[in-house]
Amino acid sequence: MFDPVIAPSGTLLGLLQRGRGDGTLHALTAPRAEALAALNHCVLRDPRHDWQVENRSLYYARLYLDLRGELDEIEAHLFAVEDVFDTDESRTGLALAVLGHLASYGRRDALELLRRYAAVGTNWAWALDELALRDDDAGLRALAAPTLARFATDAEGEAELAVAVRDAFEPRPWRLWADDPRPAIAARVRAAQETGCFDRWQRQMRPTGPRPGWSVQAVFEWAQQGMDRGAALHVPAARCLVAVAGPEDRPEILRAAREGTDGARCTALRYLADGNDADALDLIETAVRTGTPVVVQAAVDAFERMRSVAAVDRARGWARRPDPLGAAAGRMLACRGGVEDRDLVLGALREAVRGEGPDAPTLFTLVDGTGRLGIACAAPVLRHVYRETASSHLRGRAARALAATDPSFPAGFAVECLWDCEETTREIAARHAETGDARVVEQLRRLAADPAEEAEVQTAVRSRIGPDAPAV
Repeated sequence: MFDPVIAPSGTLLGLLQRGRGDGTLHALTAPRAEALAALNHCVLRDPRHDWQVENRSLYYARLYLDLRGELDEIEAHLFAVEDVFDTDESRTGLALAVLGHLASYGRRDALELLRRYAAVGTNWAWALDELALRDDDAGLRALAAPTLARFATDAEGEAELAVAVRDAFEPRPWRLWADDPRPAIAARVRAAQETGCFDRWQRQMRPTGPRPGWSVQAVFEWAQQGMDRGAALHVPAARCLVAVAGPEDRPEILRAAREGTDGARCTALRYLADGNDADALDLIETAVRTGTPVVVQAAVDAFERMRSVAAVDRARGWARRPDPLGAAAGRMLACRGGVEDRDLVLGALREAVRGEGPDAPTLFTLVDGTGRLGIACAAPVLRHVYRETASSHLRGRAARALAATDPSFPAGFAVECLWDCEETTREIAARHAETGDARVVEQLRRLAADPAEEAEVQTAVRSRIGPDAPAV
């Protein structure tokens, strides 16, 4: 997927791209044409860095409803000629998900658009999954013939159909079609279902990888073979060592951790760290100093998994190192340190923001740790991360940390969080936002009545406006 270009956080487009609650609030007061232009830009050019952990579709769908937005631009995007040549589902996935939510809110035009695209579009499987959750049986049955027509009736086509049936995220349409009154359709779908089940059974009966009776050296060789072909197998290889290694094998494992091939070294370090071996910490430090980049990363990952008191003590000594091990030490203290480690965690947080910016991967753990340790003087840094990060997932973590460290959070960011794109962030807001603001009360009531809202959010809302809650 392309790397999205994110507008500055102070602009309407930048707010909407980030999924911030302020994006909705600003869009509702901006000129309608300007707001719709920014909204369409976001939906047609997915701004998420990682669509698997970041939500936007419900957020954008709600704004389409509030703005009474037309779907002409989404339609033009879905049926553009690029749909034939650009088969990456990231091109149309967000737009289809938005249409799915709009259909659930009763937008007939969104439902019809999904049906049309499922019949002829390249990313038809995603559209079909959206319809599986929202369409009626008659609408889904009408898609049986155009869907099956995508697959040739020869052996190769039937094999592709079996894979599509087996890997479908939502099985409802295929189950309907297996009972279709048209014999030709029902027979093909049932045959594909049977083939998919048989393929799954074959994979289970012919597993690849280590076998009982393997030696320690064989496990190391298997890990290196994976690395040679670009597959990181040192984690499962380390689990295999637990089964095959005995006390007499420790010298060989220590030797591999010091000077083995990359695959063997990564495997040995992971195995020793998971077992809290007495030599693990020294070997990790040596690996960071002398290893290749892949060994350094494996060593750092192994260290961060350690739970021992010795590992935490060593982290205190490593936390100021200007290298990957120092960064890992800061993250370990954020997760497992005590109140005496607040200064080290705060220093790691500031250094990460200063050196890598508000989207640094290390911030996820450091922000959580800041909230866990209640580092009140970290609030300015957390507010900066909240405003500037392009990751709605990280912003939600920053909101949780602010709720634990910043007395101004309930009357400040918590209010806009009620409109945030992430349900976990809306849940935090529902528990903390001050209700003196009329917008807060109105939005709490809207979330409580919205059938598309997550149960956890509605539970938090009911704790504020339910019959036993304080009056709002």
